[in-house]
Amino acid sequence: MSFGKNIRTWFEGSWHEGDIPVMRAADHGIWQGSSVFDGARMFDGLIPDLDAHCARTNRSAEALMITPTIDPAEMVEIAREGLRLYPRDAAVYVRPMYWAIHGSELGIAPLEGVTGFALCLEEVPMPPAEATTTITTTSFRRPVLADNVCNAKAGCLYPNNARMLVEAKRKGFGNALVQDAMGNVAESATANVFMVRDGVVMTPIANGTFLSGLTRARHIENLRDNGMEVRECVLTLDDFRAADEVFLSGNFAKVTPVVAFDEVRYDHGPVTKRIREMYWDWAASCPL
Repeated sequence: MSFGKNIRTWFEGSWHEGDIPVMRAADHGIWQGSSVFDGARMFDGLIPDLDAHCARTNRSAEALMITPTIDPAEMVEIAREGLRLYPRDAAVYVRPMYWAIHGSELGIAPLEGVTGFALCLEEVPMPPAEATTTITTTSFRRPVLADNVCNAKAGCLYPNNARMLVEAKRKGFGNALVQDAMGNVAESATANVFMVRDGVVMTPIANGTFLSGLTRARHIENLRDNGMEVRECVLTLDDFRAADEVFLSGNFAKVTPVVAFDEVRYDHGPVTKRIREMYWDWAASCPL
Protein backbone atom coordinates (compact mmCIF):
# COMPACT_ATOMS: atom_id res chain seq x y z
CA MET A 1 0.00 0.00 0.00
CA SER A 2 1.46 3.35 -1.03
CA PHE A 3 1.36 6.50 1.05
CA GLY A 4 1.73 8.88 -1.87
CA LYS A 5 0.35 9.35 -5.37
CA ASN A 6 1.63 9.54 -8.95
CA ILE A 7 3.79 6.47 -8.39
CA ARG A 8 6.50 5.19 -10.75
CA THR A 9 8.57 2.06 -10.21
CA TRP A 10 11.90 1.04 -11.75
CA PHE A 11 12.10 -2.74 -11.91
CA GLU A 12 14.06 -5.19 -14.05
CA GLY A 13 15.67 -2.53 -16.18
CA SER A 14 12.84 -0.13 -16.98
CA TRP A 15 10.32 2.32 -15.55
CA HIS A 16 6.71 1.29 -15.00
CA GLU A 17 3.71 3.45 -14.22
CA GLY A 18 2.13 2.81 -10.83
CA ASP A 19 2.60 0.62 -7.78
CA ILE A 20 3.48 -2.59 -9.60
CA PRO A 21 4.03 -6.03 -7.98
CA VAL A 22 7.75 -6.83 -7.66
CA MET A 23 7.89 -9.71 -5.14
CA ARG A 24 6.55 -13.29 -5.24
CA ALA A 25 4.95 -15.33 -2.47
CA ALA A 26 8.03 -17.49 -1.93
CA ASP A 27 10.59 -14.66 -2.06
CA HIS A 28 12.82 -14.70 1.01
CA GLY A 29 12.14 -10.99 1.51
CA ILE A 30 8.44 -11.65 2.20
CA TRP A 31 8.47 -14.63 4.52
CA GLN A 32 11.89 -14.10 6.16
CA GLY A 33 11.92 -10.29 6.21
CA SER A 34 15.21 -9.85 4.36
CA SER A 35 14.56 -6.42 2.87
CA VAL A 36 16.22 -3.02 3.11
CA PHE A 37 15.36 0.38 1.73
CA ASP A 38 16.39 3.99 1.89
CA GLY A 39 14.62 7.29 1.37
CA ALA A 40 15.65 10.49 -0.34
CA ARG A 41 13.56 13.55 -1.16
CA MET A 42 13.08 15.80 -4.16
CA PHE A 43 11.49 19.18 -3.39
CA ASP A 44 11.69 22.62 -5.00
CA GLY A 45 13.69 21.04 -7.84
CA LEU A 46 16.37 19.94 -5.35
CA ILE A 47 17.53 16.43 -4.44
CA PRO A 48 19.88 16.71 -1.43
CA ASP A 49 22.17 13.81 -0.45
CA LEU A 50 20.79 11.47 -3.12
CA ASP A 51 24.21 9.89 -3.58
CA ALA A 52 24.56 9.29 0.16
CA HIS A 53 21.14 7.66 0.40
CA CYS A 54 21.92 5.35 -2.53
CA ALA A 55 25.29 4.38 -1.04
CA ARG A 56 23.64 3.62 2.30
CA THR A 57 21.15 1.33 0.53
CA ASN A 58 24.06 -0.92 -0.45
CA ARG A 59 25.59 -0.77 3.04
CA SER A 60 22.23 -1.76 4.53
CA ALA A 61 21.98 -4.70 2.14
CA GLU A 62 25.43 -5.91 3.14
CA ALA A 63 24.57 -5.60 6.83
CA LEU A 64 21.53 -7.84 6.24
CA MET A 65 23.68 -10.29 4.21
CA ILE A 66 21.91 -9.40 0.96
CA THR A 67 24.16 -9.00 -2.08
CA PRO A 68 23.90 -5.46 -3.56
CA THR A 69 23.52 -5.63 -7.33
CA ILE A 70 23.32 -1.96 -8.36
CA ASP A 71 26.26 0.41 -8.07
CA PRO A 72 25.30 3.54 -6.08
CA ALA A 73 26.25 5.81 -8.99
CA GLU A 74 23.94 3.84 -11.28
CA MET A 75 21.21 4.00 -8.65
CA VAL A 76 21.55 7.80 -8.60
CA GLU A 77 21.13 7.97 -12.37
CA ILE A 78 18.08 5.68 -12.28
CA ALA A 79 16.49 7.95 -9.67
CA ARG A 80 17.31 11.13 -11.61
CA GLU A 81 15.86 9.65 -14.80
CA GLY A 82 12.59 8.88 -13.02
CA LEU A 83 12.43 12.21 -11.22
CA ARG A 84 12.65 14.08 -14.53
CA LEU A 85 9.22 12.64 -15.35
CA TYR A 86 7.68 14.77 -12.56
CA PRO A 87 6.98 18.51 -12.57
CA ARG A 88 9.96 20.44 -11.27
CA ASP A 89 7.99 21.72 -8.28
CA ALA A 90 6.76 18.25 -7.26
CA ALA A 91 7.73 16.82 -3.87
CA VAL A 92 8.74 13.21 -4.40
CA TYR A 93 9.82 10.46 -2.01
CA VAL A 94 12.62 8.33 -3.50
CA ARG A 95 12.83 4.77 -2.20
CA PRO A 96 15.47 2.30 -3.48
CA MET A 97 14.91 -1.24 -2.14
CA TYR A 98 16.63 -4.64 -2.06
CA TRP A 99 15.26 -7.98 -0.93
CA ALA A 100 16.59 -11.54 -0.96
CA ILE A 101 14.84 -13.89 -3.38
CA HIS A 102 16.09 -17.33 -2.36
CA GLY A 103 17.14 -18.77 0.96
CA SER A 104 19.83 -21.27 1.86
CA GLU A 105 20.34 -23.27 5.06
CA LEU A 106 16.72 -24.48 5.36
CA GLY A 107 15.53 -21.19 3.93
CA ILE A 108 16.73 -19.03 6.84
CA ALA A 109 19.87 -17.39 5.43
CA PRO A 110 19.53 -15.37 2.21
CA LEU A 111 21.26 -16.90 -0.78
CA GLU A 112 24.19 -14.75 -1.89
CA GLY A 113 24.14 -13.12 -5.29
CA VAL A 114 20.41 -13.47 -6.01
CA THR A 115 18.78 -10.20 -5.05
CA GLY A 116 15.70 -8.25 -6.05
CA PHE A 117 15.92 -4.49 -6.59
CA ALA A 118 13.34 -1.83 -7.25
CA LEU A 119 13.27 1.95 -6.98
CA CYS A 120 9.91 3.52 -6.23
CA LEU A 121 8.99 7.20 -6.61
CA GLU A 122 5.91 8.59 -4.87
CA GLU A 123 4.66 12.15 -4.93
CA VAL A 124 4.29 13.12 -1.25
CA PRO A 125 4.05 16.78 -0.10
CA MET A 126 6.70 18.23 2.16
CA PRO A 127 5.27 19.17 5.56
CA PRO A 128 4.92 22.96 5.91
CA ALA A 129 7.52 24.87 7.93
CA GLU A 130 5.03 25.56 10.70
CA ALA A 131 4.05 21.87 11.15
CA THR A 132 4.89 20.63 14.65
CA THR A 133 4.49 17.45 16.67
CA THR A 134 4.31 16.21 20.25
CA ILE A 135 6.12 13.30 21.91
CA THR A 136 5.64 10.94 24.81
CA THR A 137 7.46 8.01 26.39
CA THR A 138 7.02 4.46 25.14
CA SER A 139 7.33 1.07 26.80
CA PHE A 140 9.22 -0.27 23.76
CA ARG A 141 12.96 0.23 23.32
CA ARG A 142 15.54 0.21 20.60
CA PRO A 143 17.48 -3.06 20.17
CA VAL A 144 21.26 -3.37 20.24
CA LEU A 145 23.53 -4.47 17.40
CA ALA A 146 24.12 -7.84 19.08
CA ASP A 147 20.48 -8.85 18.57
CA ASN A 148 19.33 -6.87 15.53
CA VAL A 149 20.58 -5.07 12.42
CA CYS A 150 20.65 -1.57 13.92
CA ASN A 151 23.31 -0.59 11.34
CA ALA A 152 20.88 -1.04 8.43
CA LYS A 153 17.71 0.62 7.23
CA ALA A 154 16.01 -2.76 7.33
CA GLY A 155 12.32 -3.51 6.97
CA CYS A 156 12.49 -6.02 9.83
CA LEU A 157 13.18 -3.19 12.32
CA TYR A 158 10.03 -1.25 11.54
CA PRO A 159 7.40 -3.36 13.34
CA ASN A 160 9.10 -2.28 16.57
CA ASN A 161 8.96 1.36 15.45
CA ALA A 162 5.29 0.86 14.61
CA ARG A 163 4.57 -0.40 18.13
CA MET A 164 6.17 2.75 19.55
CA LEU A 165 4.23 5.03 17.23
CA VAL A 166 0.88 3.32 17.77
CA GLU A 167 1.37 3.44 21.55
CA ALA A 168 2.15 7.17 21.37
CA LYS A 169 -0.87 7.86 19.14
CA ARG A 170 -3.14 6.02 21.57
CA LYS A 171 -1.88 8.30 24.34
CA GLY A 172 -2.76 11.33 22.22
CA PHE A 173 0.74 12.28 21.01
CA GLY A 174 2.30 12.48 17.58
CA ASN A 175 5.47 10.48 18.22
CA ALA A 176 7.46 8.62 20.86
CA LEU A 177 10.78 9.50 22.49
CA VAL A 178 12.52 6.14 22.57
CA GLN A 179 15.13 4.84 24.98
CA ASP A 180 17.91 2.37 24.24
CA ALA A 181 18.54 -0.79 26.23
CA MET A 182 20.46 1.23 28.83
CA GLY A 183 17.58 3.63 29.41
CA ASN A 184 19.14 6.61 27.62
CA VAL A 185 17.36 8.47 24.81
CA ALA A 186 18.12 7.03 21.37
CA GLU A 187 15.74 8.72 18.91
CA SER A 188 12.03 9.01 18.17
CA ALA A 189 9.90 6.27 16.65
CA THR A 190 10.43 7.71 13.17
CA ALA A 191 13.45 10.03 13.21
CA ASN A 192 16.56 11.17 15.02
CA VAL A 193 16.09 13.75 17.78
CA PHE A 194 17.86 16.93 18.88
CA MET A 195 17.41 19.24 21.85
CA VAL A 196 18.57 22.78 22.57
CA ARG A 197 19.51 24.10 25.99
CA ASP A 198 21.12 27.49 26.69
CA GLY A 199 21.91 27.87 22.99
CA VAL A 200 23.78 24.54 22.74
CA VAL A 201 22.41 21.89 20.36
CA MET A 202 22.61 18.31 21.67
CA THR A 203 21.73 14.93 20.18
CA PRO A 204 22.09 11.36 21.46
CA ILE A 205 25.49 9.93 20.67
CA ALA A 206 25.39 7.23 18.01
CA ASN A 207 25.97 4.12 20.12
CA GLY A 208 24.86 1.39 17.72
CA THR A 209 21.26 1.19 18.92
CA PHE A 210 19.85 3.45 16.19
CA LEU A 211 20.70 4.50 12.67
CA SER A 212 22.60 7.77 12.76
CA GLY A 213 20.81 9.51 9.93
CA LEU A 214 22.18 11.35 6.92
CA THR A 215 19.98 14.37 7.65
CA ARG A 216 21.18 14.28 11.28
CA ALA A 217 24.78 14.44 10.02
CA ARG A 218 23.89 17.27 7.65
CA HIS A 219 22.38 19.34 10.47
CA ILE A 220 25.47 18.81 12.63
CA GLU A 221 27.75 19.88 9.79
CA ASN A 222 25.65 22.94 8.95
CA LEU A 223 25.51 24.03 12.59
CA ARG A 224 29.25 23.71 13.11
CA ASP A 225 29.98 25.46 9.81
CA ASN A 226 27.88 28.36 11.14
CA GLY A 227 29.81 28.54 14.41
CA MET A 228 27.17 26.90 16.61
CA GLU A 229 28.04 24.38 19.31
CA VAL A 230 26.79 20.81 18.83
CA ARG A 231 27.31 18.02 21.32
CA GLU A 232 26.77 14.34 20.63
CA CYS A 233 26.34 12.94 24.11
CA VAL A 234 24.43 10.65 26.45
CA LEU A 235 21.00 12.19 27.10
CA THR A 236 18.19 11.08 29.39
CA LEU A 237 14.47 11.69 29.44
CA ASP A 238 15.04 14.27 32.16
CA ASP A 239 17.48 16.12 29.89
CA PHE A 240 14.70 16.45 27.34
CA ARG A 241 12.26 17.58 30.00
CA ALA A 242 14.71 20.39 30.83
CA ALA A 243 15.31 21.42 27.20
CA ASP A 244 14.46 24.82 25.72
CA GLU A 245 13.70 23.42 22.26
CA VAL A 246 13.34 19.93 20.76
CA PHE A 247 13.10 18.88 17.13
CA LEU A 248 13.10 15.70 15.06
CA SER A 249 15.47 15.17 12.16
CA GLY A 250 14.75 12.85 9.26
CA ASN A 251 14.65 12.63 5.51
CA PHE A 252 10.88 12.92 5.23
CA ALA A 253 10.46 16.40 6.78
CA LYS A 254 14.10 17.40 7.44
CA VAL A 255 13.13 19.37 10.60
CA THR A 256 10.01 18.82 12.72
CA PRO A 257 9.66 21.08 15.79
CA VAL A 258 8.40 19.38 18.95
CA VAL A 259 6.08 21.55 21.05
CA ALA A 260 5.31 19.13 23.90
CA PHE A 261 6.88 16.16 25.70
CA ASP A 262 4.11 14.75 27.89
CA GLU A 263 3.21 17.67 30.21
CA VAL A 264 6.30 19.73 29.28
CA ARG A 265 5.75 22.45 26.66
CA TYR A 266 8.31 23.95 24.29
CA ASP A 267 8.30 26.93 21.97
CA HIS A 268 8.93 26.47 18.26
CA GLY A 269 12.11 28.33 19.01
CA PRO A 270 14.69 30.40 17.15
CA VAL A 271 17.39 27.74 17.00
CA THR A 272 15.06 25.17 15.44
CA LYS A 273 13.87 27.76 12.91
CA ARG A 274 17.48 28.67 12.09
CA ILE A 275 18.43 25.01 11.61
CA ARG A 276 15.64 24.62 9.07
CA GLU A 277 16.78 27.76 7.24
CA MET A 278 20.35 26.47 7.15
CA TYR A 279 19.24 23.16 5.71
CA TRP A 280 17.23 24.80 2.92
CA ASP A 281 20.12 27.17 2.17
CA TRP A 282 22.49 24.20 1.88
CA ALA A 283 20.00 22.14 -0.16
CA ALA A 284 19.93 24.90 -2.80
CA SER A 285 23.32 23.55 -3.91
CA CYS A 286 21.78 20.17 -4.86
CA PRO A 287 19.65 20.69 -7.99
CA LEU A 288 18.13 17.77 -9.86
